[in-house]
Amino acid sequence: MRRNVLSSVLIAFAVLSAGCTWVKMEPGAAQVRVLPIGQQTTSCKRLGEIAVSVKDSVGPYERNKIAVRDELETLARNEALSLHADSVQPMAEPADGKQHWQAFRCSDAH
Repeated sequence: MRRNVLSSVLIAFAVLSAGCTWVKMEPGAAQVRVLPIGQQTTSCKRLGEIAVSVKDSVGPYERNKIAVRDELETLARNEALSLHADSVQPMAEPADGKQHWQAFRCSDAH
């Protein structure tokens, strides 16, 4: 009986946390623009590459793909601040909770 209760609690936690967002945006990161994959960045100065990752599953349960994507974007925007970048662009779609981004300074181009 005790094992069933523990299993039920763990399953409930996994299901409830599957759609939760755990990553918080740092002050100033909301101003970092997110450029779509493939958009021309010729008027921007490339400042570096950012690699971010989050958990895409909890045990055997897959997390919500939109929540994972949002967290990866938030992490990239947060990291852009340390590079003094004002824009980020994903290099590819997320895979297994990981994604690589390019950081740019495009402020002179706006």
